Amino acid sequence: APGWMAHLSLVRPHPPWIAPVPYNTRYALADLPGCVRAADPDAEGAQHPWLRWFLSGRRNAAPADPVRHGLLQASYYGLMNEVDDNLARLFEAMQRNGDWSRTLIVLTSDHGEQMGDHWMLGKAGYFDQSYHVPLIVRDPDARADASRGRVFDAFTEHVDLMPTLLDWIGRPAPRQCDGRSLLPLLHSGRVPGDWRDAVHWEFDFRDPVFGEAEAALGLHMDQCTLNVRRTRRWKYVHFTALAPLLFDLENDPAERV
Repeated sequence: APGWMAHLSLVRPHPPWIAPVPYNTRYALADLPGCVRAADPDAEGAQHPWLRWFLSGRRNAAPADPVRHGLLQASYYGLMNEVDDNLARLFEAMQRNGDWSRTLIVLTSDHGEQMGDHWMLGKAGYFDQSYHVPLIVRDPDARADASRGRVFDAFTEHVDLMPTLLDWIGRPAPRQCDGRSLLPLLHSGRVPGDWRDAVHWEFDFRDPVFGEAEAALGLHMDQCTLNVRRTRRWKYVHFTALAPLLFDLENDPAERV
């Protein structure tokens, strides 16, 4: 049969966080985990001018009312369960029609969710909650039996996905690809010795419509950027025109100091 590829982009979980039956009652508020944050948004915002400005936004700060926040959190988790169940329907159909045994499956997400951590909602800034996303790869090839069911404690980035897909169909990655194929990990069960020891991400917080960030922080539009380099122990946050940040993740995993 000819080869095929499907890019399935599921909008859930996503605002509005309204979970349908039966997912809207899947989680009891008393069972939900708490938030990692300072005593209040003002104390949290004292960490950096950008964070203080972000938390001042009408839709950016998490509600202080624990019931209201818990309902949002429970709905979000319910929407994730809805995704799980619909993926199960897809995978069961693939098993019935024979595609399961010859299809590479990659499950990931475009971003994370602060969910009240650091008093933030949504995705923004430099905290891990916005950028640490799922990555599950299921290779039907027998060579991947060496890693089946394994969890690798190694840094990966979205730029690794294209080289992985091309490698799997026997095609070279273009020179402009910065990532590396994940197949060596899957087929050997080991992380290559020369694998990356840090991850990098960028965030652009310019406001080209209203200029709110620019006005509040005294920046030009092209200065509204930050870059992050995160190793196992250290996280360095470089702002184009604001003070930088450095976190010791070994002694401060919650990124409070």
